Amino acid sequence: MTGQLAFWSPGEQVSLREAFGRVLCHLGETRSDFWLFDADVAGGTGAKPFADRFPGRVVQFGIAEQNMVAAAAGFAEGNCIPVVAGFASFLMMRAHEQFRTAVAYPGRNVKVCCSHVGVDVGPDGATAQMVEDLAVTRSIPNVTVVVPADANELMLAVPEVLDLDGPVYMRIGRSPAPVVFDRDHRFRIGRATVLADGRDAAIVATGTLVARAVSAAETLRREGVAVRVINLSTIKPLDRDTLLAAARDTGAIVTAEDHNRHGGMGGAVCEFLSQHHPVPVEVVGIDDRFGTSGEAEDLCRHFGLTAADLVAATRRVLARKP
Repeated sequence: MTGQLAFWSPGEQVSLREAFGRVLCHLGETRSDFWLFDADVAGGTGAKPFADRFPGRVVQFGIAEQNMVAAAAGFAEGNCIPVVAGFASFLMMRAHEQFRTAVAYPGRNVKVCCSHVGVDVGPDGATAQMVEDLAVTRSIPNVTVVVPADANELMLAVPEVLDLDGPVYMRIGRSPAPVVFDRDHRFRIGRATVLADGRDAAIVATGTLVARAVSAAETLRREGVAVRVINLSTIKPLDRDTLLAAARDTGAIVTAEDHNRHGGMGGAVCEFLSQHHPVPVEVVGIDDRFGTSGEAEDLCRHFGLTAADLVAATRRVLARKP
């Protein structure tokens, strides 16, 4: 018998990939409907604890991501849910055509879970720092795109992802990141979470930048600026109601993501608001550049993804309000 899933306390520094391995092992005790598909990187994606505990439920492909995704499409036809784990740069780019044509086009029930996203990757450098994956995946029909904010939210998201019928792409962070949510947090696909209220501006953040958005809002609140903080943990489908309410109530939006400024979450928010309630928007992300080697925190400063950068972006967008 499996015990309760052990969550972390808010404020702890925990890698999302550690949470990925923990929740897979927990679910593996009670569910037999999913298998792990691995490209010889289980240690890097965090899935190794599951592979060690349930070796009979692991399909090993080596560094052959295209074959892995094509095979996952076939397995999905046999009432097995393939959890396809790999490094985003190699899995989502190398096997893009197989994911698009064999998985997304027929709507097969395959879950692609990628670590090594954004500059959160750290020292592995530009070739492993995938800053284009949201643009790639959200543009493919039939695909749900999930980006948990912290380790606890990831553990709540995985069972929801497994229960959803259809293709899913989920981001998994590599470096330790602050835990934002406690065990009572509710994760729902397609629903954003409001972490702080305010009517002067709103910061819409995703992934590990949610914690930085909370910190930025606290700084601004001490200056008398009330900022709404929104965790957009599902990039597709968007929580349109929450975004529309933020635009109407505040009249100024900042988006924040560890991703290229082009085609990512900020682009999705701008596309929606430009059609339904145009307001000034500042998009904080990587400015159309490849990454570079360095520690994750140093890279955040280098690429302008810190809480201080979100404070500055909020001041800019406030100056643009009518």
